[in-house]
Amino acid sequence: FFFISLKISSGTNLASDWADTSQCPPSVGGATFLIVAYSAVIAIGLLGNAGLVFIIARQQELRNVTNILIANLSCSDILMCIVCLPVTVIYTLMDRWVLGEALCKVTPFVQCMSVTVSVFSLVLIALERHQLILHPTGWSPAAGHSYLAVGLTWLVACFISLPFLSFNILTNDPFQNISLPANPFRDHLICMELWPSDKHRLAYTTSLLIFQYCLPLLLVLLCYLRIFLRLRRRRDMLERSRRTRGAQRINVMLLAIVIAFALCWLPLNVFNTLFDWHHQALPDCQHDTVFSACHLTAMASTCINPIVYGFLNSNFQRELKLTLQRCQCGNRATESYESFPLSTVGSEGMTKATSLNRMGSMLRPQDCKHNCWASFLC
Repeated sequence: FFFISLKISSGTNLASDWADTSQCPPSVGGATFLIVAYSAVIAIGLLGNAGLVFIIARQQELRNVTNILIANLSCSDILMCIVCLPVTVIYTLMDRWVLGEALCKVTPFVQCMSVTVSVFSLVLIALERHQLILHPTGWSPAAGHSYLAVGLTWLVACFISLPFLSFNILTNDPFQNISLPANPFRDHLICMELWPSDKHRLAYTTSLLIFQYCLPLLLVLLCYLRIFLRLRRRRDMLERSRRTRGAQRINVMLLAIVIAFALCWLPLNVFNTLFDWHHQALPDCQHDTVFSACHLTAMASTCINPIVYGFLNSNFQRELKLTLQRCQCGNRATESYESFPLSTVGSEGMTKATSLNRMGSMLRPQDCKHNCWASFLC
């Protein structure tokens, strides 16, 4: 899950690789597409996730365990949009590093940390749903536990990503051996990984693939499979009806986030694995094109949260609508929430499924600027 392409690999044949790929100049159309596509992902990811975090933070009723973990997932996506995506576009289009040594080390570190936080958040959400539905009368996590889990998640993710701070370097060495009469690339810098040996690099990247992608998602899918089987067994119980259907819909929404995340990151994982273990299998001319397509697909995962929530969570839709109405300084906005909070719905008809019917409050025109989602909406 790291920032990787030919120009930043740790391979020893980078100069010869460059000589081959120099015969395949980038197209204007391809560069334009990359700029437009990455810009769209950044815009949707930033605005959507920022809105989601804002709404969860703004409403006390929405600060339950699942929503806190969802907000944590959105925060990691925001970090990815701010740091990693713009850097990737600039580096891919310029074909050399112009952003300084600090960003050379920080960018892959942040990307690895962000992905780790996202995966761990999905695992924690699945475990919480599993506990609530399979053991509704047992121990259930509280909001305080979720804040502790969020802190530990970022701490562990930071520790896992530390090698990128140590082994990413800024250098022009690969261009020194290019046999050209006048080498115009002698002063070009690239950001590359320099590991003590290929064995160390392969051990680390393979461990990331297993513990940052395969095993966590396998655990998540196992949790949701058990949840599905438990809910299917209870279809004929009296407590079916609205709350059970609500629990099923929420589980479908959360599972959709997991599946979309897994599918988005699958191409880049395949690319990275192939690059690490059988670099020659990648075509020379299409290398950057394939990498850009895989990386763009992975970065699209930053848009999953707000899109899935927007389509499937009516509570979020209503709260967003109310926020926008307040930004327009309306006199009154009436809101009707569903009768179950997101993280307390189980298959047993649930404990204290409190009604969250709330009436919108009156806003004075001078208060509008303090209640807007963003200042440009006022």
